[in-house]
Amino acid sequence: MYEEERIEMVERLIAFGYLRSEKVAEAMEKVPRHLFVPKDLEIHAYEDRPLPVGEEQTISAPHMVALMCDALELREDHRVLEVGAGTGYHACVVAHIVKKGSVFAVERIAELAEKAKENMEKAGCGRVHIIVGDGTKGYGKEAPYDRICVTAGAPDIPPPLVEQLKAGGKLLIPVGSRYIQDLILVDKTENKIEKKNLGSCAFVPLIGEYGW
Repeated sequence: MYEEERIEMVERLIAFGYLRSEKVAEAMEKVPRHLFVPKDLEIHAYEDRPLPVGEEQTISAPHMVALMCDALELREDHRVLEVGAGTGYHACVVAHIVKKGSVFAVERIAELAEKAKENMEKAGCGRVHIIVGDGTKGYGKEAPYDRICVTAGAPDIPPPLVEQLKAGGKLLIPVGSRYIQDLILVDKTENKIEKKNLGSCAFVPLIGEYGW
């Protein structure tokens, strides 16, 4: 179901320059985005726009998922933490790339976390560990991580996320106001962190001790 629409979505993302990595393209062709949105919005699932998923949250636009996965340079053996699981789509795409590694996704809203688990089961994506909690604190129990991806806008980079990132790891996070942010890529070495601005974006606010 919707297979043609999914392939066309990926082709559009490639044509517009949002999607450059073959492995990300393959993952986005496999993951059925329509299973991660409310039933009445299924027909819009393969349009390139965010969609509401309840609890005042959204599922990211496909081009943003593609950009973020590309920027993180994911490898199949990586250990990945996602902050802001939502209904699970982004984490499921990551899991298709990280075939031999591990994916942990933290969601503060219990109802959404439950939806994410159900959606992933339907999508055949059972390898993602969904945790209910304050994602601004990361998830120290399974740290350190090769990659950390934050899918909500923060006023600044939460210190626990930097601490839980391996040396040589990458952290991607929207930083700015509640309404518009810059997508910041952090590279961590043994002695310092380097930041690169990948451009403006707009995410829902990151709520928690180190968020809003």
